[in-house]
This record gives sequence, C-alpha cells and structure tokens, in this order.
Amino acid sequence: MEKRRILVTSALPNANGSIHLGHLMEHIQTDIWVRFQRMRGHECIYVCADDTHGTATMLRAEELGITPEVLIDEVNEEHQADFRDFAISHDNYYSTHSDENQAYSSLIYNRLAEAQQIKTRSVDQLYDPEKEMFLADRFIIGTCPKCGEADQYGDNCQECGATYDATDLKNPRSKVSGAKPVLKESTHFFFALSNFTEFLKKWTRSGTLQDAVANKLSEWLDAGLQDWDISRDAPYFGFEIPGEPGKYFYVWLDAPVGYMASFKNLCDARGDIDFDDFWKADSDCEVHHFIGKDIINFHALFWPAILDTAGFRTPTKIHAHGFVTVGGVQMSKSRGTFINARTYLEHLDPEYIRYYFAAKMSGGIDDLDINLEDFVQRVNSDVVGKVVNIASRCAGFINKQFDGTLSADSSNPLLVEFAGASEGIAGHYENGDFGKALRDIMALADKANQFIDEHKPWVLIKEEGRRDEVQQVCSDGLNLFRILITYLKPVMPRLAEKSEEFLGVTELDWQDVTDVMKGHQINKFKPLMTRVESEKVDAIVNATMGEETRSFADAQDDSSIAQGGSVSAQGDSVSAQGEGVSAQGKSGSDKGDNMIEFDDFAKVDLRIVRIAAAEHVEGADKLLRLTLDLGDGQRNVFAGIKAAYDPEALVGKLTVMVANLAPRKMKFGVSEGMVLAAGPGGEDIFLLEPDDGAKPGMKVS
Repeated sequence: MEKRRILVTSALPNANGSIHLGHLMEHIQTDIWVRFQRMRGHECIYVCADDTHGTATMLRAEELGITPEVLIDEVNEEHQADFRDFAISHDNYYSTHSDENQAYSSLIYNRLAEAQQIKTRSVDQLYDPEKEMFLADRFIIGTCPKCGEADQYGDNCQECGATYDATDLKNPRSKVSGAKPVLKESTHFFFALSNFTEFLKKWTRSGTLQDAVANKLSEWLDAGLQDWDISRDAPYFGFEIPGEPGKYFYVWLDAPVGYMASFKNLCDARGDIDFDDFWKADSDCEVHHFIGKDIINFHALFWPAILDTAGFRTPTKIHAHGFVTVGGVQMSKSRGTFINARTYLEHLDPEYIRYYFAAKMSGGIDDLDINLEDFVQRVNSDVVGKVVNIASRCAGFINKQFDGTLSADSSNPLLVEFAGASEGIAGHYENGDFGKALRDIMALADKANQFIDEHKPWVLIKEEGRRDEVQQVCSDGLNLFRILITYLKPVMPRLAEKSEEFLGVTELDWQDVTDVMKGHQINKFKPLMTRVESEKVDAIVNATMGEETRSFADAQDDSSIAQGGSVSAQGDSVSAQGEGVSAQGKSGSDKGDNMIEFDDFAKVDLRIVRIAAAEHVEGADKLLRLTLDLGDGQRNVFAGIKAAYDPEALVGKLTVMVANLAPRKMKFGVSEGMVLAAGPGGEDIFLLEPDDGAKPGMKVS
C-alpha cells in the first residue's frame, strides 16, 4: 500500500468561549479519521488553532478589563487542555493571531491584488451610534431578507443558508448596544468572487465535496456569486491590510489562512516537514478540512478561489457535518443540554462520548442527535457488555489457572474471519461512516461472546481432563479481543492503551489483526472500563443548569423519549416470576383504577436479555431456572413457565426482563428479576421475543 501524506484540519474554535459538545463532535470526528490513517501507516498531520480576530474578541477583552492578547492566550490554554483531555491528537494547536498568519494573509492579499482581483468601492455600512463603531456582520441581527426568519445574523441565515449583505437585513439592531444601526459611508475592499463562477462550478463537482453539499452550492452558483467584502474599519482586533491604515482584514479572510499558519509553525518547530510539499499548486500531498455545514460557503467558495488565485493548492476534500442536537433540539442551557467539555470531564470518562459520537456518525451532513438515555445504554451494552466483557471473562481463567500464559497454538476459524473483516471496516473509517464500522465491530464482538458461551469454560474447568480446552477457549477469546481492540483503537485510544498493557503487546497497528498470540504471557487483568452511571449523567445536566435539577431523561424535553414517541403493547399480558404466572387478562380498560401515570411506568427498567442457560428446578412443579445475559453481566431468575417450554429450547433466545425488580428469596434460591410473557397460564404461555437487531442490555422504552 502506497504511503499517503495527509494534512488534516478541524474548523477553528472561537476564542470567546469554552469548548462544548458541538466543538467536541467535530474534533472527535477528525481525530478518529486521523488516528485511523496513522494506524494504516500513512503520514497524517493534524493541526488547528483558535480563531481570535474580530469585534467579539475586542469587546470581550474590554469587558474584562484586559487586552485582547491576554484574553486569547488564556482561552488558548483552556482549549488545549480540554482537547488534550479528550484525547484529541493535534500535532499543533496554534492561534490565528500569529506572525505566520499575518505573513501569509498579507502574501495572499498582495497576490490577489497583483491578479487584479481586489476592488474598492464606497459602501453604506451599518454603524452603531452609541458605541461609535462600524458593526461587523455577526454583531447585527434582524430578519432574513430571503426567508423572513427572525433573529438572523448580518451575513448569513442559519435557517435557509442564504448569504447577503448586512444592509439587506430587515429590522436590524446592534448586538453591542441594542441601538438601531445607521448607515455610514466607508471605503471597503472586495475580492472579485463573481469572476470565479465557472472555476467553482467545476471544482465543486470534482469529488472534493459530498453530493448534498455540492448540490446546495450549485444553487448559489446558478443564482450568481457576489463579490466578497474582505475589509473592516477600525476599531477592530486583527491584521491591518498592507498599505491601508485603519483598514483590517475581515476575520473570514485570515481565519482559514490559520490552517496554513499553524502548519507553518509546526514545520519550523520540527524541521522535518516542508511547507511547500503540502501547499504548492502541484502538490501530490492531501489536505482535508473537517467543518460544520454552516460554514461551507467560506470553505468551498471563497477559500478555493483565493488559494487558486494566490498560487496555492486547493483542498483534497472537505468533510462537512451537521449540527449537534440534544433530544432533537438545539443545545440549550435552560434544558441542561448545552454541555461544556470541562463539565463533562468532571463526571465522565471522555471515551464514553468518543464512542457514542462515532456510533452516530455516517459521513453525511445530517444533524447528530444526543439522546442521553441512549448514550448510557449504548456505551454500557456495546463497550462494557460486549467488548470488555470478553477480556474479563477469559482473563480470570488464564491468570488463575494457567499463570497468565496463553495456549501455544490456535486454529480457530473465527480468528481468520475477524482478520478478514479488516478491509471492510477500514473502508467505513476512510469514508467517515464510523457508525457502520462500529456496527461491524460489535457484530464480531457478539460472535466472540457466543463462542465463549457455547464452550462454557466455567463448566469445562470443573470436568477432569479438560483444562487444555479451557486454556484454548480463553486464549482464543483474548486473541479475538485483541483484534476488536485494534479495530476500536481510532475511536477509543485510551481503552486500547490499557488493553495493550494488559495483553503485554506493543502498540497495535492495523496490520496486527492477522497476528495471533501463542504461548504469550499476559498481565494481571484490571478493569478496563466501567459502566456509565446514570447518576453521573444527571450530575452533568444539573451542573449545566445551575440551581435547576432534573434527571437526564427529563432533559430530552419532549423529544425522543417523550410519551408520544414509543409504542407500548398492553394487550393480554403475563409476568413470570416465582412459582406462578400472574395473568392480568385484558388490560385495555380505561377505568380510572387501572390507569397509571407515565412516571410510574418510567420506574420500570425493562431490558433485552439472552437466555444463556435454562434448567429444571428440583422439587418445583412450575419453575425453570434461567440464567439471563444482560450484556454486562448475568442474572438468575426463576420463571413459572415449565409447562410451556423445554429448557433446551430456550437457550440462546432473546426475551425481556424487569431488571430493577427487588430480588426475591425463594426456597430454591434468589430470583433476581422477572421475565415477561403473555397468555392465560399453563401451557399457554408465550415469552416476549424482541425483533431482529435487539441486543442484550438494550433498554425497552
């Protein structure tokens, strides 16, 4: 495989606020792709920076009584700490307020001017009469002139995506003072974007963009492009335009140049990377930008036109994504869903959210919705209940029974199957469809757990002369676990690091999936990851909301787990626990004494389980003893279904149990829950079986 040379960037976080889940989603997405490329043996460099310039920074510093330089330095330190703690592997994290950025911004501007693509003209610009300053577009809000949506910014509409001049905004007002802006004449500098329509029509259809993005841009291109205002008047925090005192580069000119500046800073610091190799017009290296769909116009229209005119290469690919919502609505502090990175870190392992984000990423531009209950269930079921469970089940036998030594040989066909999935999973990672990659990985994890369940090392170890079989089964299980961790490493690098230490192996690379540990010494097993606790999710929400307190389920705010969003089958129902079956008969009555509140129902924790074992209970006429697999552990339940089922026929079936029922002590043992069935009783009992796709541990709602 030919080694690729790749430069990767994420959109630049603004220096006026803390890192939140929206920023994290993008940087986690980028980081997963970068780590995957590195594991495949490619040179992949990841740079980013804080977006520091503009009126907002100036005003915020003024409010705090400090200089803008002090403000952006403090914020930069905070941002780097947050990203580092979420295992974001930037090679360089810099600032747009740098000598490198000023140099390249000036160079690009001068080349645009030499190519006669800079125009000047007098414009009527909105001016705040109270603050005595011209207003940047983002400091003017009003009604969109295209779709009529209120409270939109002065440069683009977040509702319809339209771009326009701030003077076209209806009912404008200053965000700085609240005053109604007045028009005031000023000389501005424009990049002649209208000259690049044909160039951009070809470039946007070159494979650089997702089809949905290219289609949207085609609408703008067909409607005709307007020249782009690239200047702002003093007072302004930024870089002065060369030779034009009191005139500053609009932040959106020097912000993307920040990618180049951060990379140049890294090149100079390391000395083994050549800037021109990546940015010259005929470069055979790759440049990939990961951005939100709200800034696609700057990256897919202005940016390539400027780069091409200035003699630099254009991006290889722009990976656009949708917004982050919580419970189907935009993040909101009042709902407890506008969650900052540091607030999350105070309560939960960052690898939880890395996995959850990845599981929901398709490589498209659809919005990514966080359902907090789904977050808890998915991490607990997939990562803890499936993957980590393999290691914990097998390591105990290897450590205790075989002094930590694996079997000397293996011919298990599952090892070949697991390794054979490599290129398919790699293709999903390459395309940014991380959700599909994880579904394939978890399907393999299910097969690994099924293999262990079928061979039952906990039974074999009790049988004389079968110790070698136990060692082989558990060795195979740990080799399968090693392959799964390799595939998961781009998503969960710290889990991978802990697993490498436990397995006693060097840093795992993609090609290692074909290797098998034979006669290998493992280390003592330590818990690799614990379950997500709902109480800690509650704590994050409550901390976000300040003094208000609500549960994480409540924070969905009439969305995905709202009463109208799910179906409950009431019909003829039976619950099975203990010696008998309780037949409730028709439960569709609307009499008041049969009705319960939703809060009452919400207290019942219904979970998908797999019946791992079933057996007769000596001395009981109606009972079967069921061993139920919840994904992250097992429960013992006595169910009054003996008349309807042979134990052997139940093993492997999925069903539903009440997981939070208080244990019941019986003369045959302790029953730790209840399985659900329908029917009047006796032989007419029918266990509830979920549809295909349900997995042990999933919550029924």
